[in-house]
Amino acid sequence: MRKHSRFLVVLVLASAGSPYLAIGQDNSSGNSKLMLRENWKIQSSAKGQAGGDVLSSTQFTPKAWYPASVPTTVLNALIENKVYPDPYFGMNLRSIPGTQYPIGENFSNLPMPPDSPFRVPWWYRQEFQLPLDYRGKTIWLHFDGINFQANIWLNGHQIADSSKVAGSFRVYEFDITRLAKVGTPNVLAVEVFPPQPNDLGITWVDVNPAPPDKDMGIWHEVYLTASGPVALRYPQVVPQLDLPSLDSAHLTVSAGLQNATAQNIKGVLAGKIENIDFQQEVELRAGEMKRVTFTSQRFHQLNLSNPRLWWPWQMGPQNLYTLAIEFRIEGEVSDSQEVHFGIREVTSELTAEGYRLFRINGQKILIRGAGWWSDMLLRRSPERQEAEIQYARDMNLNSLRMDGKLEDDNFLKLADQSGILLLPGWCCCDHWERWQDWKAEDYPIAEESLRDRLRQLRNHPSILSWLNGDDNPPPEKVAKLYVKVLQEENWPNPYLASATGKPAAVTGETGVKMTGPYEWVPPSYWLTDKQNGGAFGLITETSPGPAIPPIESLRKFIPVEHLWPIDQYWDFHAGGGEFKNGSIAESVGRLRVW
Repeated sequence: MRKHSRFLVVLVLASAGSPYLAIGQDNSSGNSKLMLRENWKIQSSAKGQAGGDVLSSTQFTPKAWYPASVPTTVLNALIENKVYPDPYFGMNLRSIPGTQYPIGENFSNLPMPPDSPFRVPWWYRQEFQLPLDYRGKTIWLHFDGINFQANIWLNGHQIADSSKVAGSFRVYEFDITRLAKVGTPNVLAVEVFPPQPNDLGITWVDVNPAPPDKDMGIWHEVYLTASGPVALRYPQVVPQLDLPSLDSAHLTVSAGLQNATAQNIKGVLAGKIENIDFQQEVELRAGEMKRVTFTSQRFHQLNLSNPRLWWPWQMGPQNLYTLAIEFRIEGEVSDSQEVHFGIREVTSELTAEGYRLFRINGQKILIRGAGWWSDMLLRRSPERQEAEIQYARDMNLNSLRMDGKLEDDNFLKLADQSGILLLPGWCCCDHWERWQDWKAEDYPIAEESLRDRLRQLRNHPSILSWLNGDDNPPPEKVAKLYVKVLQEENWPNPYLASATGKPAAVTGETGVKMTGPYEWVPPSYWLTDKQNGGAFGLITETSPGPAIPPIESLRKFIPVEHLWPIDQYWDFHAGGGEFKNGSIAESVGRLRVW
């Protein structure tokens, strides 16, 4: 169990925008993306709407539907439309239908009440036009995150159903060339189903009250890309350093190629890193997906002398490189990508005492960090992300643990640029760790969820480690599944079975601990107690207890009539489970002068 809240600062690690168009263009990845962000409409399936074949037709008019921008959860869209009040203020969250679960309970593990408006699927609908230069190309539709399941329709035809589109952390890509229209309107309709207690979803456990829709919706970007016959996917650069000298770096570059045709194709995969060029010929069978690799042993130009290294911010500069890579067929570019990466190497080892020790570029690092949790409605604010990462630096921290909250690409980019290390992994206290209750379909969802998120994370130099579990290590069957995916996806960093010191199958001792405490203790516990206290090893989760924010912050979420004395309004913003009140904050608060 953990302690977090809107008015807690949680120390968890210690060791000895611009306006968008309906279709916006994003060139950050090299291959231009047409972003489907604005002009969406949403509505409940309980309103007696037609099926997806009708809703995805231009003949249908979405009367009385709510306008929305994607990414958005259903509840967030309704709040933006003033259907419900600001859920962050006072106890407004409890006034929203479907929020009848007992205060402090883990709603993740409870069913939605029968009268909840979020118990049924909700529809997302978008009309868009493709640019003329998409004509004659292979057209791809991408979803970077749907919570939890969906049926997807385009122009009157179902392109995917909820048996395949299942998993909050999955990434989906569809070849829509046959159905997409260039020069005339296209209509996309997505029927989103909410997560159930026995789903591998996004959860809030004891950290925060959960929204009544359980964050159902399209919570990551939706966009379109166009390629030639072969699409290029998931480029990766893995650096290896000559330690301890740091005089040389040896790069391994790889990328996936997808032949979207029914014919064999020959071409050239070519990459460039600054003034370094490399290429090789590739042959793909009809419909084949192949990973192609460039090693420094074969391509000697990938051995770099005196590389500009990436360091955590307290240890050195945050140097970044760019890989530009493309696949050519008879000299014509079929597809291209760009990725940014840092030349750095993360290793870890167990000390003689059995403690986990991390090294960056061969240098020992003292982990000083905090816990990172997303916005309750999964809203994305680049400005807030930048401010909060800078806040971590202002607190002289160098790490953030992402406890089941996996952020977007902008957050990862900011961490890279700021030199803040990240420790992502799966959440606890819900179906992710109730392995004894897993259904047959949970295993492939877990496997593909991990695969998709590793592909998102693995190029970022800010990533320190991956955690396969949180409060508990996975059992052998699940552990083997996770390790298989980590190896298949060429994960370049250490990984741990859990954030605890519990014995683990397959992966061995973690060398870390999750012993708390979650309240204030005398400084001697941290500074001198090397037998039972905190003055040894890496502790992944602890806290000094509730901390009262400044009065200016309190006024933003507590009504004036409840600012003093401390009452249930304060408790409601404290957390869940055994942490559902601010008892320690109350005793401290009575000594304050307001």
